Amino acid sequence: MIFNKKREAVRLTAAVSELEEAVAARDGDRTGRAFGAVMNSAESASDAECVDAGPRLAALLPAFPPTGPRPMLAMAAGYCVERGADPPACAEPILDGVRRDLLDAAEFARRWTARGDELPAPDEDVIDDAFLARLGDDDYEATRLALAWCSLEQWQPPALAVLCRSTEVRRRHASGLLPLCRAVEALDRHDLKCLSYALAVLDDEPVIVLHRPTGQGFEIRLDGIGDNFQLHTLLAHVLVGGGHVPGTAPSPESVRLATSPEPAEGESDAVATGVFELLAPDGTRLWNEGLPDDIPLVQGRRLLVLEAPSYARTWNADRFFPNLPGRAELIRVLPPDETQKWYAHTSPTT
Repeated sequence: MIFNKKREAVRLTAAVSELEEAVAARDGDRTGRAFGAVMNSAESASDAECVDAGPRLAALLPAFPPTGPRPMLAMAAGYCVERGADPPACAEPILDGVRRDLLDAAEFARRWTARGDELPAPDEDVIDDAFLARLGDDDYEATRLALAWCSLEQWQPPALAVLCRSTEVRRRHASGLLPLCRAVEALDRHDLKCLSYALAVLDDEPVIVLHRPTGQGFEIRLDGIGDNFQLHTLLAHVLVGGGHVPGTAPSPESVRLATSPEPAEGESDAVATGVFELLAPDGTRLWNEGLPDDIPLVQGRRLLVLEAPSYARTWNADRFFPNLPGRAELIRVLPPDETQKWYAHTSPTT
């Protein structure tokens, strides 16, 4: 949940209307007061108020200056999505804000390291005149870049609120944002793991799966799977539980946790057990901590090889994204000739 502290009860609907009017009038002081009222009233609002307020708050994001509290306004809109507001109706302004701050954070890094200096930690408390002077002569631009660098992680909760609740949102926005997110993440100053994982989720993606111990091949559709722990459980459910390959099928509870539309309340005690080794076609291990997006493309199709596990392993069966149910569906068992054609693209060591 984005907000988790009790606040003074104020009607959210009235606060949002006041904020809209203040922004339209370009009254800075009034906008500041109205913004505070929105933030103070969000958690005490009814679900119906949040459903109404979410798209309205998101629509105000482009009117807020990049040097203003845009991430906090996005958090308010994202909180409303958590309470039932329509994700696609809120997504574009929120994710456009994410995109702009990712670009600005990358530009900050480029300018800062141009002088050979180590990148600073993203901490707004260190922003002063000397800090800004390192970013150029334009004070407004320097402030924008510095704030983007320092507040970037604040965009994750509202971004996850819309990404994890809508396939439509992911299909529309994820491919454009993922390279930007990974580029900034590679700078090793921000914790953007949740955002990058959400942007990398595969939706309605057919994957060729080769089970090396039996020599069989399958086409399996993956959808909404947050990481390879969840993938591992669902592959075992489909292939072992479906009687296609030998092994111990996952427990009904671990499957429920991976697939249920209702998120678990808190951490469960359910344990999943590994029955496969997940490998790329060249034999490289695909770790459970990785993503289905790590499965390489071969001739335009993702190709995964399953081997017998090299050692016993277990893990907590809770899924990475509580609000995103996963699915693995067997499309077909490949005929032997097609299976062999796919095996020809794998390393003989796998």
